[in-house]
Amino acid sequence: MTCAESRLLLHAHADGELDVTSSLDLERHLKTCAACAGEKQSVHSLKAALRQSSLRYDAPDSLRKEIRRMARTSGGATSPRFHSLLLWKSLAFGGTAFAALAILLPPARNSERGQLLNEAVASHVRSLMAEHLTDVASSDQHTVKPWFNGKLDFAPEVKDFAAQGFPLVGGRLDYLNGRAVAALVYRRNKHFINVFVWPAQNTGDGKSDVQKHRGFSVVNRDADGLRYCVVSDLNQKELAEFANLFGR
Repeated sequence: MTCAESRLLLHAHADGELDVTSSLDLERHLKTCAACAGEKQSVHSLKAALRQSSLRYDAPDSLRKEIRRMARTSGGATSPRFHSLLLWKSLAFGGTAFAALAILLPPARNSERGQLLNEAVASHVRSLMAEHLTDVASSDQHTVKPWFNGKLDFAPEVKDFAAQGFPLVGGRLDYLNGRAVAALVYRRNKHFINVFVWPAQNTGDGKSDVQKHRGFSVVNRDADGLRYCVVSDLNQKELAEFANLFGR
């Protein structure tokens, strides 16, 4: 199965609409292709976000009662009042549809930012749940950094911050923001920290952008031509202090 064929089947696979043969073929391809596996993750993240969004309009009880009363008394005739009711419902549906489009199709910048937050948090959670925190487990930066050679098209900065209370645990490959990235893993007491690294589109001003998303702290920082997306359940203050250690 090619990547193009795989991506045509991802949505059907996520909805449970594929036959057994196609589903098995796709799963085999996803095990060997990080790019398509990342696409699958994005599809599932989008579906999860849509399930959390309130896109349904619940009619008030008064409207339900009025419709039932009119249905009993109309005797099959369509009164002017009933036409007015249909018009009102059409307008309500149109307003709801417009609101849904506004949620699903926000400005590109906000959409990209929200998608990055969703993907980063999902990757962090998955690394803890799947017991796949590291591909190379070591506190030695000179062991972790060379491990990425030949696996990425850039060289991530790898440092051990044990002296600052953030020891290095290891690293792994991950897929984020539409590309393969380095995932560096650190620890603060019992809290694990994922640091996703990839080339930045601009040099940036070195400032950290700290946010809260789904209960996790997320810090984005550009430094020395690299983007750092730091995710943990650690409090925002400590995580921001940790993120500022990169690029110094």
